Amino acid sequence: MRNPDARTIWIFTLVIITVGLVTLYSATADNVRVSRQVFYDQLYCAVLGVSLMYFLSRVNYRVFYDIAYVFYGLSILMLLFVLVAGREALGATRWFNVAGVTFQPSELSKLAVILFLARYFSIRHPKLSFDTRSTLRGLWQDLLCPLLLVLLSFGLISKQPDLGTALLVLGAFTVILYVGGIDHKPFFAFLGICLAAIPLGWHFLKDYQRDRLMVFMNPNIDPLGAGYTIIQSRIAIGSGQMLGKGWLTGTQNQLNFLPERHTDFIFSVIGEEWGFVGAIFLLAAYFFLIYAGIQVASQLKDKFGYLVAVGIVSILTLQVVINMSMTMGLSPVVGITLPFISYGRTSFMVFAIMIGILLNLSQRRSA
Repeated sequence: MRNPDARTIWIFTLVIITVGLVTLYSATADNVRVSRQVFYDQLYCAVLGVSLMYFLSRVNYRVFYDIAYVFYGLSILMLLFVLVAGREALGATRWFNVAGVTFQPSELSKLAVILFLARYFSIRHPKLSFDTRSTLRGLWQDLLCPLLLVLLSFGLISKQPDLGTALLVLGAFTVILYVGGIDHKPFFAFLGICLAAIPLGWHFLKDYQRDRLMVFMNPNIDPLGAGYTIIQSRIAIGSGQMLGKGWLTGTQNQLNFLPERHTDFIFSVIGEEWGFVGAIFLLAAYFFLIYAGIQVASQLKDKFGYLVAVGIVSILTLQVVINMSMTMGLSPVVGITLPFISYGRTSFMVFAIMIGILLNLSQRRSA
């Protein structure tokens, strides 16, 4: 493989997937809540996902441009469908079954929003500026129209409720808007309005979401309820110390003190069993993968490809940072998986598609 960025993406993606499988095997050992089948499901997804990555790296990447709007429209239809006929679990309606396989449309929406925004802003170059007289038509085309469409996805995902994924979608919009060429002054004005509106969001949160915010400020306010998981997670990570307790020997994990250790809180298992060294190793793998993605984006001459690469890197970065920080109690718990590590078939396959597209773009930097 002559392309160094593609080689780096392949190497560190496979490293992360391997770490995920090893950790998931441990997280499902003697787990009273989930069976070993969870591990085998993820293993199957790994084989299928790597194959899909290779396939997508070989196709003509302009096909992603052609399907962007249709793909986004289908994602909206699926988000509507899951609210009407989806399966409820843990107080949320986020899944529906397709031929016996559980599917989560909100995960696919992240990719759909990236492709939609990349195509939109590759055609329209945001020209809003406080230094020029922007017309109402320009305001609508350059900001309000794409914002409203993204808010449609945001609202439907929040309705499930899945606030973490909804915030990721909004985060991707913000990043793509910024790199899409909009003048910095109106961009930061828009960002300031969004930040000022955050307190208003309190009134729209579910009770359990409010509890999570309160627990973030003080986990001991409800140590046996909303604060239990984050307290156990911090104990697990801290007890790993420098080198960890060893694979399959973490007490918080193996003695079933840590809920959701196969999904959102799987980083706690890594911290306990592999310690600070293991956590830094995984963090380094993510860093090199993200850095390779940034390198690909920086060398692309095609505006659509550039924005797609930026969107993929932004989603990956945000999800890694938010998941790791929430397991350590540094941010509120929002129910976001750790890419390629946490169990989740839809999440795994969507990230495999994203990495496949990134590999494809790495071969077309001169296009």
